[in-house]
Amino acid sequence: MKDLAFLNKYFYRYRWRLLLGIVFVICSNYFRILQPRVIRQALDMVVENVSVFKLFENFDNKAVFFSMLGKNLLFFGGLVLLFAILMGIFMYFMRQTIVVMSRLIEYDMRKEIFGHYEKLSLSFYKMNNTGDLMSRITEDVSKVRMYLGPGVLYAINLVSLFVMVIYSMLSVNVELTLYCLAPLPILSISIYYVSNLINKKSTIIQEQLAKLNSISQEVYSGIRVIKSYVQETPMGNFFNKESDVFKDKSMELVKVNAFFFPLMLLLIGTSTIITVYLGGRKVVTGEITPGTIAEFVIYINMLTWPVTAIGWIASIVQQAAASQRRINEFLQTAPEITNEIRSKTPLNGDIEFREVSFVYPDSGTKAIQQMSFSLKAGEKMAIIGKTGSGKSTLADLLVRMYNINDGEILIDGKNILQHDLHNLRKRIGYVPQDVFLFSDTVSDNIAFGKSNATQSEVEQFTKYASVYDDIMGLPDQFDTMVGERGVTLSGGQKQRISIARALLKEPDILILDDCLSAVDANTEQQILSYLNTQLENKTAIIITHRIYAMLNFDKIIVLEDGKIIEEGTHHNLLSKKGFYYKLYQQQSVENQEINS
Repeated sequence: MKDLAFLNKYFYRYRWRLLLGIVFVICSNYFRILQPRVIRQALDMVVENVSVFKLFENFDNKAVFFSMLGKNLLFFGGLVLLFAILMGIFMYFMRQTIVVMSRLIEYDMRKEIFGHYEKLSLSFYKMNNTGDLMSRITEDVSKVRMYLGPGVLYAINLVSLFVMVIYSMLSVNVELTLYCLAPLPILSISIYYVSNLINKKSTIIQEQLAKLNSISQEVYSGIRVIKSYVQETPMGNFFNKESDVFKDKSMELVKVNAFFFPLMLLLIGTSTIITVYLGGRKVVTGEITPGTIAEFVIYINMLTWPVTAIGWIASIVQQAAASQRRINEFLQTAPEITNEIRSKTPLNGDIEFREVSFVYPDSGTKAIQQMSFSLKAGEKMAIIGKTGSGKSTLADLLVRMYNINDGEILIDGKNILQHDLHNLRKRIGYVPQDVFLFSDTVSDNIAFGKSNATQSEVEQFTKYASVYDDIMGLPDQFDTMVGERGVTLSGGQKQRISIARALLKEPDILILDDCLSAVDANTEQQILSYLNTQLENKTAIIITHRIYAMLNFDKIIVLEDGKIIEEGTHHNLLSKKGFYYKLYQQQSVENQEINS
């Protein structure tokens, strides 16, 4: 139960619902307990009056006596019916309190987990599968809800009914009660043993289910690659193999439960036999009445479901504990990136790196090594280098997707850690290399970073990003659904829509990470022309493999293995005849070949 202790705060939050639910459970069971008492009295009355009824043989008063007996039985029957109705009413209210409470807690838990996921850094997502994350917020939470609702409800019902039934039985005959309850120690021992088995098997099952979710998510996301390499059958076989593992583990759990429930019924049946046998002997000796046997049999059968439910509740609790342990594992993961400052001031755009070094926490790769450079507000800088040289890492560090290991990053002369994280990211327009679009309309994707954007603003910035004509050619124009990750659009269209999304924010600092690789030369010139004119006073950083001679960069840095190997303006770097010069010559030859 230590893993489930996390849920105590929710029980406290909805304590009044829980307390009312307990009251309703007790009231419901109280009226349930009264029914066997009434039946005992009715049966005893019938048995006692049978001999009397025979004495009225051949007398006129026999009909009157029979009528009185019938009225008394009708009264007892009506009383039982009334108690049953009252019991049903309170059962309705106990479900409206406890089961509804479980749904509210489920809602709160999903919000808390989702909110925590959003706070975690990129390294967390690199180390964990998306399918596993989805499994914990869906399947695992559902398992926990079964404990919060039916599990808690039937546990309270079990305890209260047990106390009331045993008290009622003891008040009638202590010896008979002790004999009836003799099988219970065997029950408690079996519950302890079986619960441990269920806990272990439930943990394995939930982990395997998370694995199946991860496989499914990867297959759906990479369906183009799977189809192009004709790997549908191998991937299907792999999924079937893992599904068989899940089936086998689930069947093992089912077998445990299949053994447990018949054992419960056997123990209840044994108690019933003991009641009839010993009760019959006591009736003969005159210690108890025949109605008492009926009352005890009803009590024993009344305990059939609660006692049988012990196994079911134990199974629910153990499965919930296994799921909550998985949920706690992520909830106890502290975010590496925290926001301690609250400020909404604009940024001027001054950027400075001082001996910055960074190592990826998930892989241990040294991405940036003692990097230093400065960029004044309104200046434009290009970052050029081979794949893996640290270009994209530099952009991630500027928007604080990661915290650096050594050195210092200054923005407007203030350490980046001293900036309001949310304000910093709002003031920076970042178009990452891996363009991502949501499964929504074109218009909503563009307005994603500015919730109050008007449609005219959206359209205007698509013109700046040279994607307006493409959008107007779509079936529903700006209302066209782009599909998951923008699957219905071309690579160039997705890049330009992402650029429009960043420009619409009207950021103080703009970072473009190799986001012009999929556009043609004319479109590229239109976008760069906008950067030169409209963003003249904005700080801009363009990360690229290509050299844009037409864009007037104030500074160009060339990276290799996380270090700056060349730095200067376009003409300065050409005069050095180093890496930049060779790259420029190579691209010039390629452009000539294309033009010819």
